[in-house]
Amino acid sequence: MNATIKRVLYFPVTKIIIGIFVPFSLFVLIQNFVLKPFFYSIIQDKNIANPIIHFISFLVLLAAYYFLFRFYDKRKITELSTKYLLKEMFGGFFFGFSTISLSIFILYLLGYYQAIGISTAHYPIKLFTFLMFAAIVEDLFHRGLIVRVCENWLGTNLTLVIAMLVELQHIYNPNSNLFSLFYYLIWGFSMAMMFIYTKRIWLPFFFHLGWNFSQPFYGSNLTGLDNMGSIIQSKFSGPELLTGGAVGIEDSIFTASFLLIIGIVLYYLAKKEGKIVKSKLFKR
Repeated sequence: MNATIKRVLYFPVTKIIIGIFVPFSLFVLIQNFVLKPFFYSIIQDKNIANPIIHFISFLVLLAAYYFLFRFYDKRKITELSTKYLLKEMFGGFFFGFSTISLSIFILYLLGYYQAIGISTAHYPIKLFTFLMFAAIVEDLFHRGLIVRVCENWLGTNLTLVIAMLVELQHIYNPNSNLFSLFYYLIWGFSMAMMFIYTKRIWLPFFFHLGWNFSQPFYGSNLTGLDNMGSIIQSKFSGPELLTGGAVGIEDSIFTASFLLIIGIVLYYLAKKEGKIVKSKLFKR
C-alpha cells in the first residue's frame, strides 16, 4: 500500500469517519431492507415486531463495528470485551438508576415530587428496546470510537474536552435551555471517564440505559420528550432548576451535580491507577 494512502487511511479522523459510516450504513440497510420488511410481514402488531427489530439492530451494529475494526486495525476489540460484562452490566444499570433515584428522593423530601399511581400499561416494551438501541449508538460511537481514538492520539485531557463538546449536539433536544448546556458538558465528561477508566463501553452503556429507563419510570420527561411512557404516574412541582422542568429530571441541578461527582471520582481513580494517557501529538 502506498505510504501516503496508508497515512490517510489510518489517520485518527479518517478512522472515526469510517468507524461511524460503515457500521451505521450497514445497520440502516439491514434494518430497513431486511428486518422491517421481514418482521412486519409475519407480525402484524408493531408493538411486538419493533422490540425484536430493535434488539437485532443492536446486535447488527455491534457485529458491524467488531468485524470492521478486526479487519481495519488487526487487533483484539478490547472495548467490546465481555470479561467483566456481568459486573459492568448490573453495576452500571444500578448506578445509573440509583443516581436518578437519589434526585427524585431529594425532590420528594422537599415536597416537589408526588407519586400518584403505578401502572405498566403506560410503558410498552418497545420503549425500553428503543432506549437500549439509542444508548448503544451513542456509547459505541461517542465512547468506543471517538473517545478511544482521540485518547490514543491526543491523550486523555484533550479527549475529555472533545467528548464534552460532542455532547453539545443534544442542545437541539426539545425544551433544552441554558442549564442544559452545562448538563450536556458534564454528561460528556462523566460518560467519557467511565470508558477511560474501564476501556470498555459496557459501564457507560448500562449506566446510560439505567439512567434513561429511570426517568420515565418515575414519570419524568426524558431529554425533553414527554412521550416515552411512565411506570409511576407522578407530579413534579417547584423551581425548574431543581426539577429539571420540561427537559426532565436529568436537567436538575441535583442530577447534574451527582453526575459531575461521578466523573471527578473516576478521573481521580484513573490518575491514581496510571490510566491517564499522555498526548502523542507533541512527542518527537
